[in-house]
Amino acid sequence: MNASEVERYFKMLSRRFSGHCEIILTGAAAGILYANIRGTMDLDFAVRFKTRSALRKERLWKEFERATKEATLGTGIAVQYAEDIDHWSLISFLDYRKQSMLFRHFGNIEVRILHPTHWSIGKLTRYLSLDIRDLIQVLKKTRTPWQKEVCLLGKALRKSPRSTASFLFRKHVEHFLLAYGIRVWGKHFDAKQAVSDFRNAAGIRDQAD
Repeated sequence: MNASEVERYFKMLSRRFSGHCEIILTGAAAGILYANIRGTMDLDFAVRFKTRSALRKERLWKEFERATKEATLGTGIAVQYAEDIDHWSLISFLDYRKQSMLFRHFGNIEVRILHPTHWSIGKLTRYLSLDIRDLIQVLKKTRTPWQKEVCLLGKALRKSPRSTASFLFRKHVEHFLLAYGIRVWGKHFDAKQAVSDFRNAAGIRDQAD
């Protein structure tokens, strides 16, 4: 899947869904729009309907479910969505809605993209080899400042409940900064300072490796 196919899906969805909603793309689809990373045939996103009526919202959910199934049949693109993607992970996505970036409107559907710093939380939580490649490409392409990156990652860890996932997330972040930071931010990148700033933002007092 590429950017044009992402657009094709939402054009088809907008013709089948009558309500107003906000969609925030994450996962590989967001990476494709940011940096043309590896292909995928799935779309992962948060969806929120623009209504305060509980009855209206229930009707919109049913219509949206039908519309996504029809759009999937028409495009071959599968989707996974939730009202709040923060529940997909044990690591908090913080204020991801406020920081998301507008992609474009498709009729009554406003499609946004998870900000690169928030997007990286999911990648660093899983941290497979393909996630590392995606991280390098997106953070480099979007010129995300390392100071902003490590500060947000630290805050995400600090807000998350203690778990095996939070322990691994810390290890993944620190490994990424030490092993790949220079590839993303250049030869003047100070990995030790970045790790220190990450730990400070996370509220980690133990500075020992």
